[in-house]
Amino acid sequence: MQEISTKPYLLRALYEWCTDNGFTPHIAVRVDNRTRVPRQFVRDGEIVLNISFEATSQLQMGNEMIEFNARFSGKSHKIEVPVSNVLAIYARENGQGMAFPVEAPAGDANDVLPSAQDEHEDVPGGPAEVEPIEPVADENTSPAPEKGDDGASKGSKGHLKIVK
Repeated sequence: MQEISTKPYLLRALYEWCTDNGFTPHIAVRVDNRTRVPRQFVRDGEIVLNISFEATSQLQMGNEMIEFNARFSGKSHKIEVPVSNVLAIYARENGQGMAFPVEAPAGDANDVLPSAQDEHEDVPGGPAEVEPIEPVADENTSPAPEKGDDGASKGSKGHLKIVK
């Protein structure tokens, strides 16, 4: 019997931690031919999704897939994300969460979707472009912490940890 990955369990645990603390859970996702998301919001083959209770409907975080309904620019979409494509999960407010190693795409390199910028020059109301392992700041939070010479945040409590 093949051992089940710890990744879906960690995703569910961090989702629960975010919601219990009043934070907004986000996931950074690598988009490929198995990922069902609105393509106009994909940037450089990745998308960041708000998976909070308020932003989703019928959220199911299984061992293989994360599925839910969400609105993008007022239009409802069925979202399907393979757990293996999740790059990180974190709280929007403070950037605390966890990053995961990038797994090789299931298909060849041609299966990975091009950036939405190639298809749409400007996408009004689209999600902010963020790096999956950097804390995210918005108008309700302080700016991202200053980086030291080694690239680590100075005086910051929040960080993402790579888990294998």
